[in-house]
Amino acid sequence: MEPIIIEGTPKTPTVRFDANEGIFLLEGRSIPENSVEFYKPLVDWLDNYKDNPLQKTVVEIKLEYFNTSSSKCILDVFKKFEVIHKAKNEVAVKWFYEEDDEDMLEAGEDYESIIRIPFEMIEIVE
Repeated sequence: MEPIIIEGTPKTPTVRFDANEGIFLLEGRSIPENSVEFYKPLVDWLDNYKDNPLQKTVVEIKLEYFNTSSSKCILDVFKKFEVIHKAKNEVAVKWFYEEDDEDMLEAGEDYESIIRIPFEMIEIVE
């Protein structure tokens, strides 16, 4: 599978989904004009990846901010990883947050309570 690589902008996150490496990165800000339009190719791509995933998939979330419409789309992305995990493949989410950013830590904990995948909360200390 060809990787998805999208360079971030002030409104959209950097995306690096690489099926060969098993590393999936979302980084930056997610406040696109149309969240569904931005995230749909990622969800569709993961639909294909779930048919033949690697034994271990690592999801790295390094978002500094995302809006409400992005949060639903990010949940859709996590649901695809949950399907992979339920199929007895190892999936680990590394949720990065700035040391004083309680909101981002809480957001990660909220996703962790919804999605049945192991989450690791990683504090970024400047």
